[in-house]
Amino acid sequence: MNIILFEYREVGKPLPRRDERTVHLLKVLHKKQGDVFEAGVLGGYLGLGRIEQIKLDGSLCFSLDLQEEPPPRVPVRIAAGFSRPIQIKRFLRDLSNLGIEAIDLIGTDLGEKSYQDTKLLADGGARAALIEGAVQARDTRLPRLNVYSSLDDWLAERPWDIGSGQTLSEKANRTGSGLLSARHGPTLIAADNVRPEGSLALLSAPGKAMVVCIGSERGWTNRERSLLEAAGFLRLSMGQRALRTETACVAAAVLAMEKIGRLD
Repeated sequence: MNIILFEYREVGKPLPRRDERTVHLLKVLHKKQGDVFEAGVLGGYLGLGRIEQIKLDGSLCFSLDLQEEPPPRVPVRIAAGFSRPIQIKRFLRDLSNLGIEAIDLIGTDLGEKSYQDTKLLADGGARAALIEGAVQARDTRLPRLNVYSSLDDWLAERPWDIGSGQTLSEKANRTGSGLLSARHGPTLIAADNVRPEGSLALLSAPGKAMVVCIGSERGWTNRERSLLEAAGFLRLSMGQRALRTETACVAAAVLAMEKIGRLD
């Protein structure tokens, strides 16, 4: 753990002996009473914690001095087709680690329907994965996580526009050189290595927000391609290889961050 994160409701209460944060502080970091550690409150500030008392029952009393703003969010939204629960946990963790703004899980035509029945969202597994990524990044904020039963529902709701006061971006310009750039609103990309319109390597979108949609490991159907194109998405390749969903999500997020100038 690069930072110890607490829920607001936990502040002022002892950490139980078997809590993984207690174990990490005492057994891994070998902290003693009076020692300080990096800390934060989920959704709040960063700073330092101090071990005030280690009680006879092994629980740990602490205080917090939090005055530092968390890192800024990256204006990238990743939508991914449902995959195996273990894969979902991995890319939720890694996307949270990168600090992106939002993650949408969507049902797709070629996705395995049983994956949508995962209990990750109900049993806290998804949130735990997001927190794990934030801890690694020394962050206190988590990406917004939403679920849609189909690509149709996701495109109908257009969550990237909610609260922005903007309409969808126009279809990007295509210049003679093949350079792609969006003029208004977020840049909308659908990863498509089978029938791409161009390459993500040729995209230019400095300073803009970006939405990247990734299908299931079986890819998009022609019906879905038509829906994406009608909604203003550019279907761009990320190379010639078919990637696992978890790999594609992280690769797409990093490429998007580079394209909008957030890897400085």
